[in-house]
Amino acid sequence: MKDIKGMTKITKEQVKKVAHLARLELNENEINNHAEQLQKILDYIIQLEKIDTDDVPCTTRAIEVVNVFRKDEKKKSDCNEELLELGPSREDKYFKVPKIIND
Repeated sequence: MKDIKGMTKITKEQVKKVAHLARLELNENEINNHAEQLQKILDYIIQLEKIDTDDVPCTTRAIEVVNVFRKDEKKKSDCNEELLELGPSREDKYFKVPKIIND
């Protein structure tokens, strides 16, 4: 990672250049605002660089996530009628849906 401690302050000209490359039209107030916000972000990154993380293991999440798998089994269900009643329309033992393909 490049050392950003020696980086100079974000200038309005840099914001204008990036806005031009991104095809953004910014007024003078927006340019000043973005320059200030970007500078605050870089200042925060400099603060984070000061933290000793040598003994901290790499992680991808703050909380460990584990998938819970179950055996994929076919089971008999007796609730077909109840489920069909939940749909907006039905025909015999099937859900009835609008036709989407023309003949």
